[in-house]
Amino acid sequence: RGTSLLTRSPKKYIGLFLVSAPSWWLFELFNSHLKNWQYIGKENFTNFEYALLASLSFSTVIPAVFGSAELASSFNWIKKIRIPFRLKNSSTTLLVFFTLGIFLLISILKWPDVFYPFVWITIFLLIEPFNIKRGFSSLLNFAKEGNWQPVISLSVGCLICAFFWEMWNVYSYPKWIYNLPHVNTPKLFEMPFPGYVGYIPFSFEIFTITSFVYGVTKTKLTDYLQIGQ
Repeated sequence: RGTSLLTRSPKKYIGLFLVSAPSWWLFELFNSHLKNWQYIGKENFTNFEYALLASLSFSTVIPAVFGSAELASSFNWIKKIRIPFRLKNSSTTLLVFFTLGIFLLISILKWPDVFYPFVWITIFLLIEPFNIKRGFSSLLNFAKEGNWQPVISLSVGCLICAFFWEMWNVYSYPKWIYNLPHVNTPKLFEMPFPGYVGYIPFSFEIFTITSFVYGVTKTKLTDYLQIGQ
């Protein structure tokens, strides 16, 4: 008999929604500087209505990606993938991650037209070292054992979500449109093809953010999210 995020722990499942909304608002904060997407129809709502309805929508992002990642982890072709590479999470690796994250954050703010794609990996690079140091769930802990199933499952799960989100958005109203410097065409739905690549590291970022929040509340995310088996 199967299981799911909801049936495994309704309390932790609700927690995903509570983490998801502020997490996406963080990316909206980045976008206020980057201007990579905008919402058509936003002007038809008051600021309060927009904030409330947007938060409700944003709250579904992490549950959707994690649920799709668990589905992806059940695919036989994913289970058969073997990557003969281990990534050590030594102090040097963590320092490189954090330093690179700081560099990219500064670069995104200073040269947004060039470095904007890295917004989808910077948060991961900044938070992942803290998760490891605190003993929270970490993708690097899987990678050091040569277990890349969580990385692959998150990537595929997020791409599944991306396809449906972008498809549903086409004829929606309100809707979002993109302005990605240098790569704004060709498109699949409203999203330029290169933009779909960003969904892959984005899945790592939301895993890392959720792991940090759950870790602070004494909950180990990988004891709940089953993508590493």
